[in-house]
Amino acid sequence: MPDWLVGVAGVIGGLVLLWVALVVFLLVQQRRAGNDVDWRDIARLAPDIVRLIKRLATDTRVPRGTRAWLVALMIYLVLPIDLIPGFIPVIGYADDAIIVAVALRYAVRHAGLVAIERNWPGTPAGLRSVLVLVGLADA
Repeated sequence: MPDWLVGVAGVIGGLVLLWVALVVFLLVQQRRAGNDVDWRDIARLAPDIVRLIKRLATDTRVPRGTRAWLVALMIYLVLPIDLIPGFIPVIGYADDAIIVAVALRYAVRHAGLVAIERNWPGTPAGLRSVLVLVGLADA
């Protein structure tokens, strides 16, 4: 198999595993908050979060420092270098989900909830799920 094909397969596999880790993390957070779980919303959540991060990073009304952190997050997620290598089962991709949650919490704290609501591409239920994910369930 050509090296480029192995690289592409690795990136696709990594994105799928990141999505699964994010879904599991969200499921645990939703249950802790006592909320019902709608699997359709959860399945759409990872692409919505990626679009949210991109929109926040390009929104000129968001503070420059917050946008810089979000651009750094996007670069980190694309690079093959991780804090915990991806070949370590479960935790290898859970670190990416945790970093995304921390970065979103930072964005909410510094850009404001209004910026998150303005740039959220998904459903209101998905937004509530993201707020639970970042620890702002009461927002």
